[in-house]
Amino acid sequence: MTSHNLHLRAACAAAIAFGLLTLAHADSASLSPRTVLPAYQQECGSCHLAYPPGLLPASAWRRIMSGLDAHYGSDASLDAAMAQQIGAWLEAHGGTYKRVSSAPPQDRITRSAWFERKHRRIEPAVWTHASVKSAANCAACHGRADQGDYEDDSLRYPTGLDARLRGAWNH
Repeated sequence: MTSHNLHLRAACAAAIAFGLLTLAHADSASLSPRTVLPAYQQECGSCHLAYPPGLLPASAWRRIMSGLDAHYGSDASLDAAMAQQIGAWLEAHGGTYKRVSSAPPQDRITRSAWFERKHRRIEPAVWTHASVKSAANCAACHGRADQGDYEDDSLRYPTGLDARLRGAWNH
């Protein structure tokens, strides 16, 4: 084998390895598609964080979108065309990886096994703190939640959180 062929094979192997790593990373970090549907951001984001579609499987998004008249205690009804457009987008970008292989109870992100595991050290009083209000308020602690970034390095203490309730941030 010539030196040129050896270098060519090494370059191909490196390119394949890089491609596989990129695919693996993309799957683990694909909570949000690169481009968020403006109608989703506008309609859903006007009341709460426009949650990354990858946080729930497509089946959960389908149920949520079919029950907007009773959306977790609120009437979030949309006209049929808008509901269909947003629903199709959410289903197309719903989570497909292990963390969301099954829908959580009541299709609530905060009731999913992975959410409960990641937040198990959070004191119950944190969820009712004035600057947090509920476990569904991701942006209270995750400073870049609106960009689909839930990494630990972007965590912050919620505004006004007492030092005795900050224990979970030290683990």
